[in-house]
Amino acid sequence: MTSKAHTLLLFGATGDLSRRMLLPSLCALHAEHLVSENLRIVGTARSELTDLEFRNFAREALEKFLPAERRGSMAEFLNRLHYQQLDVTTPEGYMELAEKAGPGEDLAIFLSTAPSLFKPTIEGLAGAGLAGEGARISLEKPLGTDLASSCEINDAVATAFPEERIFRIDHYLGKETVQNLLALRFANLMFEPLWRSQYIDHVQITVAETVGLESRVDFYDDAGALRDMVQNHMLQLLALVAMEPPTSFTANAVRDEKVKVLRALRPVEASEVVTGQYRGGASNGKIVPGYDEELGRDSDTETFVALKAHVDNWRWRGVPFYLRTGKRLHERVTEIIVQFKCVPHSIFPSARMKPNKLVIGIQPQENIQLNMMTKVPGIDQEGMVLRSVPLDIAMPDAFSDKHKRIAYERLLLDLIEGDQTLFVRRDEVEAQWNWIDSVRATWLAEGITPKTYSAGSWGPSAAIALAERDGVSWHE
Repeated sequence: MTSKAHTLLLFGATGDLSRRMLLPSLCALHAEHLVSENLRIVGTARSELTDLEFRNFAREALEKFLPAERRGSMAEFLNRLHYQQLDVTTPEGYMELAEKAGPGEDLAIFLSTAPSLFKPTIEGLAGAGLAGEGARISLEKPLGTDLASSCEINDAVATAFPEERIFRIDHYLGKETVQNLLALRFANLMFEPLWRSQYIDHVQITVAETVGLESRVDFYDDAGALRDMVQNHMLQLLALVAMEPPTSFTANAVRDEKVKVLRALRPVEASEVVTGQYRGGASNGKIVPGYDEELGRDSDTETFVALKAHVDNWRWRGVPFYLRTGKRLHERVTEIIVQFKCVPHSIFPSARMKPNKLVIGIQPQENIQLNMMTKVPGIDQEGMVLRSVPLDIAMPDAFSDKHKRIAYERLLLDLIEGDQTLFVRRDEVEAQWNWIDSVRATWLAEGITPKTYSAGSWGPSAAIALAERDGVSWHE
């Protein structure tokens, strides 16, 4: 698909995602003249609002969530906005929405509603002529709770939209450093020859949060850390690290290679996974309650997962991928650690050699750091003294004239322009769920239940042991 959309239709336009991410992202794109002057943005939700009231809603969101220097001519952006009230379960309401949105051709639809509403929404769009050949649809997660429910959702969407017009969002793929991982690997000769089991000892991927349940109580207790984080974000990061070089930077070429990685994941054994659930403790200098206290009842839902994964192919045979994620952890950080092996022979007998380490920071700081052994300045009678020194590429420093973008800016622009490269294909989603379902089946078969850990820590002590059994320490 190459045609640009002339109308962007936002479902859930008065929701939290719209306030915090979508409207600020669209305003920023407008301010930088990255979208056509003719692009119309039509919001829809159950709330009864006029165009003016929706614009006032958007103005408040922009003033709160978008820095003033990024708003440009906010009045001009607000004039792009229109609104149509809709109960997605009421078929007759879609005709009024169609009148407001205009023809179904060259239409981009962003669907941010509960998965249970996907089917009636798709049927309503198709019935009102809003699923024409030029229309494309973007789906916000969650896309199911297992492989079967995911297939059910995808089947419902596929009744009106073919795969080439379905844009499944994983907002991590819109982050600058995640995209930079592709540039790091495939635009620099020095890394790709070393990107294999002969030179890499292991890979760590950490997605740590300091927050608890916040406003996601019901969703999170049904999902848990494995389905909320590992199934989508972390497996996408793993696939980008482990994928073979694609033939080109195009949607199908990139996604073909990611699918191969996801299908090569070995089923996890019981000894290779640890689950946890936080209890009360200190987080960010405050005393916070435990998960069961926040929830208001007992629950066996995991808020922490650590596991050891293996990609069974030639490139990665024997290289473990350690993944961990959790809530109420010591620090908010998302990072990828590529730990290289030691040099095969050291010519510096008095030096304590440390292997090279590549640290790719995704949030809260976006940076790339390569730890290398260098000589300490000066003269030492015992021989050359070496020390591991970090070489940093801090994104704000390297590109001082660039603003830090919201991940949704890239994804919304690609949706409008019809570029699927940073979106997830159906076979990717199903490969991810197939592996996650096997992990959960192992939990059930082995009776694995969450171990407790204190809020503000790095999770259960068993997670430390999971790595240390292999002589590996988590990067902290």
